[in-house]
Amino acid sequence: MSRWTGVGVSPGRASGPIARVAEPLPEPAAHPEPADPAAEAARIRPAAEEVADALFQRAARVTGEAKAVLETTAAMALDPALTAQAEKLVTGRALPAPRAVYESANGFADGLAAAGGYLAERVRDVHDVRDRIIAALLGATPPGVPDLDRPSVLVARDLAPADTADLDPGQVLALVTAEGGPTSHTAILARSLGIPAVVAVRGLLAETGAVGAVVDGSTGAVELSAEPVPTRAAEPAADADWDGTGRTADDRPVGILGNVGAAGDARAAVAAGAGGVGLFRTEFCFLAAIEEPGEDVQRAAYAEVLAPFAGKPVVVRTLDAGADKPLPFLDMGTEPNPALGVRGLRVARDRTDVLDRQLSAIAGAAADSGAQVSVMAPMVSTAEEAAWFAARARAAGIDRAGVMIEVPAAALTAAEVLAEVDFVSLGTNDLAQYVFAADRMAGALAELGDPWQPALLRLIGVVGRAGAEAGKPVGVCGEAAADPLLAGVLAGLGVTSLSMTASAIPAVGAAVRAHPMAAHRAAAEAALAAPSPAAAKEAAAAALA
Repeated sequence: MSRWTGVGVSPGRASGPIARVAEPLPEPAAHPEPADPAAEAARIRPAAEEVADALFQRAARVTGEAKAVLETTAAMALDPALTAQAEKLVTGRALPAPRAVYESANGFADGLAAAGGYLAERVRDVHDVRDRIIAALLGATPPGVPDLDRPSVLVARDLAPADTADLDPGQVLALVTAEGGPTSHTAILARSLGIPAVVAVRGLLAETGAVGAVVDGSTGAVELSAEPVPTRAAEPAADADWDGTGRTADDRPVGILGNVGAAGDARAAVAAGAGGVGLFRTEFCFLAAIEEPGEDVQRAAYAEVLAPFAGKPVVVRTLDAGADKPLPFLDMGTEPNPALGVRGLRVARDRTDVLDRQLSAIAGAAADSGAQVSVMAPMVSTAEEAAWFAARARAAGIDRAGVMIEVPAAALTAAEVLAEVDFVSLGTNDLAQYVFAADRMAGALAELGDPWQPALLRLIGVVGRAGAEAGKPVGVCGEAAADPLLAGVLAGLGVTSLSMTASAIPAVGAAVRAHPMAAHRAAAEAALAAPSPAAAKEAAAAALA
């Protein structure tokens, strides 16, 4: 066997035959020029409609999140901006239709990649739609997950949401990808399905002769074999023994909350037992807007998401946009390094009118829904910025205001920041990115984005202690909160609430409830003293054993 190491993102150990996910088609050629550019351009829209129809048909056979993913990808295929740009490349530059789609989609994807953060995570979706339309134009089989006739370990470069939305977990033993990271779609999907997964296994695809694999999603170890290996599924996790109450075994409160970005997310979080919302992303109301949505439009959209949480706490994050997430109506120009540029609260301070209208809409939606609404600002670096935002929120009629801790400077001055606001919430995905100077979307740097990195845990501990001294809440709303073992460590570091995707809520709630706070603190101390993410995880598990 050959041995490989990546980042384990979903625990468990499984083995079995390999099923390889097809690679995208080769880059289409720019020649020959079409004899009739107008007729060639006219092929693009029907091909996009063919792709969308196939995705809508798949969506009709499933429900819930899988249905939403497939419908969203289908809608992306029908995006008139994508097809119109491709048609223009055919008629204006005499490109063949496949090449025109390739260049048009890549233009969109490059813009998202430069943006970083949430938008950069959509690049894989754009590439997926691109490859499906190109396959339709060429009459070729689209890339994606093969039909599985036996339980198998899926091996891929990466997986798009539409590749995996309707996977049969009874046929997928484990997932292994050469790219991706701890916050990638593959990681989130694997955790939701409860199957082992390892991402960012560099060089994996060069091992073409392997037919079997042994995958350990806890350690990140992958063994590939040229001989068959026994087919063994990971033992299913025990049903989460959790009563919906966010508490430790000795009744110390730890909020178990949901991360939401749309009404469907809110309903799923309620169904999973969330005690409220720790992160309501409001970008959904803006991302497709050519002009800023009016206050009434925003108010109605927010109220729909808040309604399932009437009487419960919801933390609404104000618009996290700017040069890193370009919106036409903001007109922020271009920057050499958008992830370190004018984004989040920095935009709000330039465009106070946009912030004030959003705050007014949030206050109105809170009154309409009956939810207990707080607001928090993203990309805050200093106590002065925190004070400015809190004053603005309170002037808009929102009594409780906080900020995100995503920037190391804010973490190191957490005591001063907390003196100005009512709470803070750690965005561990971006905080790790800035602590380690490692783009969260770069597969080659995925290990640096591992939330078990001791340096990141130590910084979280700084914020936890500041919160305890100030008597104010400290939340975590990054993907770190979705790891049941790490959730206990975070509680031991002083984190008072954890918010995550709906599918992770029962297991995290049960893990926190399984031990007294003293045990969680012992696990945290053990993790802090470890030299590596793997060692930190082992030390925490041993402390809780």
